[in-house]
Amino acid sequence: MATQTTHLTTDRTTDSYADIGVIGGSGFYSFLDDVTEVPVDTPYGRPSDSLFVGEVAGRRVAFLPRHGRGHHVPPHRINYRANLWALRSVGVRQVLGPCAVGGLREEYGPGTLVVPDQLVDRTKARAQTYFDGEPLPEAWGGAIPNVVHVTFADPYCPEGRRVALKAARGQGWEPVDGGTLVVVEGPRFSTRAESRWHAAAGWSVVGMTGHPEAVLARELGLCYTSLALVTDLDAGAETGDGVSHTEVMRVFGENVGRLRDVLFDAVNALPATLDRDCLCTRAHDGWDLGIELP
Repeated sequence: MATQTTHLTTDRTTDSYADIGVIGGSGFYSFLDDVTEVPVDTPYGRPSDSLFVGEVAGRRVAFLPRHGRGHHVPPHRINYRANLWALRSVGVRQVLGPCAVGGLREEYGPGTLVVPDQLVDRTKARAQTYFDGEPLPEAWGGAIPNVVHVTFADPYCPEGRRVALKAARGQGWEPVDGGTLVVVEGPRFSTRAESRWHAAAGWSVVGMTGHPEAVLARELGLCYTSLALVTDLDAGAETGDGVSHTEVMRVFGENVGRLRDVLFDAVNALPATLDRDCLCTRAHDGWDLGIELP
């Protein structure tokens, strides 16, 4: 595997260029024959790991291990701002975000694939905007971002969702079309009372990493689509001892192959960057950002 260091690049002739990003684990890029490791720095520090850039169905894809390649970064300590900035800096404009979640409904048992259309944020201490009025480091020019308020009524890209749903069905895996992903701080799992509360509110699945990924992607004008793999029924939705990390990893491992196939089919079907015409591409309309995006 080649290694190529980059600061910022959108040069399509380089091995570090990609127009599609996948934020997931090493289980996705490890199946590619030719991958370039691309360490990237950002004004917000280092991302969770290098980007791993390769080709899928003729498309240039940058894979980013959300928790680092050794799964050493817990969900509440992920540098989400650096992760999304790094992807955009190599050319990415569309992002697929697979994640493991707990089901909040009895019918959403282990192995269910949910493509949510709504999100609820119950995190507590995560930086979730680039536009906080704090100057960038001097090494990055020291520009001061303006305070702006992004439209987020529909948090996921409608075109990305359509493509993901079709890709899953094409693999014989009927997905749940829509639903609400509630994101908690972690790294602990929910108490039984919290889980029952989430279910009573009518939410569908619960995870720890879907926010602020989605809103940061929107602030950068990126299309973002979540693919939520149910690995367990959350604590309040079942009897017994509740959710265990071991069980979550076992179920995820059993399904990572077909999730990878869905992702690769979705990558193939996503529109060309210049052909995008969704709400995500208009996220900056009328904004004076105060900073230059990569």
